[in-house]
Amino acid sequence: MNEEASHQSGRIQLEDPLVDGRQSETALKVWRGAARLLRQMDFACLPEVTLASARRADLLALGPRHELWIIEVKSSIADLRADNKWPDYRQHCDRLYFATHPDVPVDIFPEEAGLIISDGFGAEILREAPEHKLAAATRKSVTLRFARHAAHRLHDLSDPDGRRFFDGL
Repeated sequence: MNEEASHQSGRIQLEDPLVDGRQSETALKVWRGAARLLRQMDFACLPEVTLASARRADLLALGPRHELWIIEVKSSIADLRADNKWPDYRQHCDRLYFATHPDVPVDIFPEEAGLIISDGFGAEILREAPEHKLAAATRKSVTLRFARHAAHRLHDLSDPDGRRFFDGL
């Protein structure tokens, strides 16, 4: 969590709980376009979800038929080359996608995952991801993790000072 705070009206206000400061402006644009595409497809999306493996999915999407997709945002060639952990995400989703922007060459992305191109306003699936259905117990676990993350983020938005009591700030 970003520990910086600003003072407004004599009260301490925590920074925006939806922004954690780890993403570049380019990565945020890729995320936004991909999330808009998924929302059009009736998926609910959450950024930066920590999984049971302690890996953090850039974007976790829950579909209308309970399908779970993970979208890994890659803002550059170097970003993709530095990531050797992406196969680990498969154990937490039915489909795994990479999302990037038009300036990154698409032929560098592994064929074993889907590919989404995002311009920050919208996105398009260039290559569908192979499906590998989760076991029922894993689906339940990831779905509950999704729900808990969403509820905590909503609480943080409505009660930003409350995090200090629960997170020891």
